[in-house]
Amino acid sequence: MNFNELKSFLDEKVEKYNASFFIESDPISIPHLFSKKEDIEISGFLTATIAWGKRSIIINNANKLMQLMDLEPHQFVMSAQKNELKMLEKFVHRTFNGMDLIYFIVSLRNIYQQHQGLENAFVKNLKKTDEDLENAIIGFRKLFFQIPHPERTEKHISNVEKNAAAKRLNMFLRWMVRKDKCGVDFGIWNKIKMSQLSCPLDVHSGNVARKLNILKRSQDDWKAVKELDAFLRLLDAKDPVKYDFALFGLGVFEGF
Repeated sequence: MNFNELKSFLDEKVEKYNASFFIESDPISIPHLFSKKEDIEISGFLTATIAWGKRSIIINNANKLMQLMDLEPHQFVMSAQKNELKMLEKFVHRTFNGMDLIYFIVSLRNIYQQHQGLENAFVKNLKKTDEDLENAIIGFRKLFFQIPHPERTEKHISNVEKNAAAKRLNMFLRWMVRKDKCGVDFGIWNKIKMSQLSCPLDVHSGNVARKLNILKRSQDDWKAVKELDAFLRLLDAKDPVKYDFALFGLGVFEGF
């Protein structure tokens, strides 16, 4: 395919998968349970954090987590007492366990009390000249772990300074920032531009991108994210990450 044919092909797939039916079988269904901004972003952040493995299990465990928080994630983060936090010890999703979860709640409370919420925590280190969110992600990770924490928990927030692809963080940022009329992403953050978003690169989107010859790098790492972003911005400079729907849909639903 030449460039125009490829763009038309991917645009068609974006239109197909960026639709309401996509929500039910995707982890984004969890923040769609809520209407309050803080509930959406906290439930989204925690769901994205455990979003690896089989999607049905991710959704099931994220639902369990919301139940543990009495379906009021913001209220729980801000006011849970020690005995309520202790109830989280039983939670587990793969290598993310109750100890990790308790620290995540404590750190989120610090972020809302000291840094005016998750959106501000990301934009604190975002420079006006930044074309992507690398500095924002690096700065957020440092802020997230600025209070005493278990060393083991650090592995659950990707470190792009060590070339991690940060798939789950980029997915969460897409949920919060992207705004269109389709209603899948929330678009409740306005301090980050859609043009700055990066594709949540994983094995599915990476493999499809390579088959389409728009990604050369063999590893799914931050360098590959930057390479893929550069091409997606040629397709749509204002909303490059919409093509995540196309790459993911082709890989997961069509076995491309």
